[in-house]
Amino acid sequence: MKPTYYLAIDFGASSGRHILGHIEDGKMVLEEVYRFDNNVVEKNGHLCWEYDRLFQEVLNGLRRCRELGKEPTYMGIDTWGVDFVLLDGEDKVIGDTVAYRDSRTEGMENVVYQKVPAEELYRRTGIVYQPFNSLFQLVALREQEPAQLEAARSILFVPAYFNFLLTGEKCNEYTMASTSQLVDVETRNWDYELLGKLCLPGDIFDRLQMPGEVVGRFSEEVKKAVGFDCCVLLPACHDTASAVAAVPCEKESFAYISSGTWSLFGTELREAIATREALDAGFTNEGGYEGRYRFLKNIMGLWMIQSARREWKAEGKSYSFAELCEEAAKADDFPSRVRVEDNRFLAPKSMIAEVQAACRESGQAVPETVGEVSAVIYHSLAECYARALVQMESITGQHFAELCIVGGGSQADYLNELTAKATGRTVLAGPSEATAIGNLAAQMIATGEIKNLLAARRLIKESFAVKRIEA
Repeated sequence: MKPTYYLAIDFGASSGRHILGHIEDGKMVLEEVYRFDNNVVEKNGHLCWEYDRLFQEVLNGLRRCRELGKEPTYMGIDTWGVDFVLLDGEDKVIGDTVAYRDSRTEGMENVVYQKVPAEELYRRTGIVYQPFNSLFQLVALREQEPAQLEAARSILFVPAYFNFLLTGEKCNEYTMASTSQLVDVETRNWDYELLGKLCLPGDIFDRLQMPGEVVGRFSEEVKKAVGFDCCVLLPACHDTASAVAAVPCEKESFAYISSGTWSLFGTELREAIATREALDAGFTNEGGYEGRYRFLKNIMGLWMIQSARREWKAEGKSYSFAELCEEAAKADDFPSRVRVEDNRFLAPKSMIAEVQAACRESGQAVPETVGEVSAVIYHSLAECYARALVQMESITGQHFAELCIVGGGSQADYLNELTAKATGRTVLAGPSEATAIGNLAAQMIATGEIKNLLAARRLIKESFAVKRIEA
């Protein structure tokens, strides 16, 4: 009997994938059927996403499912957070689709804090300041391109926009919207009073929907383009929310790192913690599956080594990530460290030069070789994780004997070993496809094929390998 296929379309900051999933012999089975590149481009002086091209890639991957004879019955989309499109009265995109790494939000915190102080903003939303949060992007638009906000009739975050193109239905999902810094941390709905204080148009922010709800079915145009119909569901649409849902731990409380372009270091809570101590430590309360909170710290992550790798490749030196780990291990004794939390590493023209400059400015040895630069990045990440763990245990009053690492970074054995050593905790690494797995699990829960989140985590633990690394 043909299984019920579910499709996770997982957008990352550098690539996207279509991954089919089904349950067979009591285990979740994955099949990657399509992959495509995703990079920002410069347009009119801004860093922008190519949403038109990306939607064509969505359709291409759906056609590939058809070619394989494995049309999904259900599908869901997850993406990175904070970015959005504005639609006018005819549902046309307004302006350029600017990416979160763009510099347009520089100085916007000063504009915002004149109306809403930082501590009040954190108390209301539970979200810690990041220069790219949707709030600051919208205020930047209000200051720099007010006509765009005046023309707006809808705001759709990235997965909601793609869902709209597939179905014609508009709906923003809670875990994604929570990253905007515009959602009330207690009610889990838009903070309309805050929107008013910031002179942002509250009428473009419609009701939020929760993971598991139905968006709709393919439009006639999409059905014709891909050759089949499908029900579009809402997973936890923020990629980290999906990844955390896939942490293969059956304990009520655990520490995790969703390790990829970003390293999201945190734990899962039933109640948010929006205290001054949490604010000062840089911990945020993003939305999670089943209305839980992802109490986490946003750390720069593998973006640094990814960026350096691209620079070396441009110089004719091509390295796999495994080879970079090997080079770093050879330079393991190199002593310099940088603060990976520093915004200077967000989008430098040269990551290698920025790491070298940070070492030079702090009076440390300057890394020169591939191995030395890689060692500085990997050691700095591990030591940042250790600092974050100490802070999190102090704020939550909990002790975490293990650290679960999921996502692509769970395959970085060298970094995981450094992390175990730096934190003094056992590291459980895997699964690497956590985001897609969490996306699929939410769909399977919505259809009743899996009972609940605990059952999903148990299934994931039984379906995918997890590597244990002792401190």
